[in-house]
Amino acid sequence: MIRVLLTDDHKILREGLKGLLHDTDDITVVGEAGDIQEMFVRLGSVACDVIVLDISLPGRSGLDALKQLKAEGITTPVLVLSMHPEEQYAIRAIRSGAAGYLTKETASQELVHAIRKVHAGGKYLSSNLAERLFSELANPRGAEPHTLLSDREYQIMCMIGSGLTLTGIADKLALSVKTISTYRTRVLLKMGMKNNAELTTYVVKTGLLCDNA
Repeated sequence: MIRVLLTDDHKILREGLKGLLHDTDDITVVGEAGDIQEMFVRLGSVACDVIVLDISLPGRSGLDALKQLKAEGITTPVLVLSMHPEEQYAIRAIRSGAAGYLTKETASQELVHAIRKVHAGGKYLSSNLAERLFSELANPRGAEPHTLLSDREYQIMCMIGSGLTLTGIADKLALSVKTISTYRTRVLLKMGMKNNAELTTYVVKTGLLCDNA
């Protein structure tokens, strides 16, 4: 039996995922968490074989969780299940240690297969994502400017590009406006840009635009 820990801040979605897995005879949900802190608490109290993890969570993101799991030597395979299209976060998630990346849009068709694959030691990647990963490994010098950003800088870039104000971003991430302003300055510097308008144009042009990140 494959024991799964679900981490997503939307209870309705977790219920939906449990429904998708209910009819299988080899997968069971042994725990749920609404944020990263709760996830690590659950990991200390239940044994699981696969973690299904959202990227966008209150406070710390799923990418932060991947790094902490690695730092603590926790080798449980992680399947990232995100509302964000692959081009926005998939490569960062895989680089941070995820065993697979699945969009919520395709979860109803692919979730069971993806869980079984990462549990067996494999990687769950769409053919398009696998091709992009190979391309970046083969030509690292040709990487786009946004790949130079840290995970938090990248997240804030996407949020600015989606039209959020610094105050709106601060509220969403539970950080101070001053901190968000500092991140914005770093993003503009690394990207070689002067203002939010240039940043927004880049985000839209490269297909990184998302629903408030």
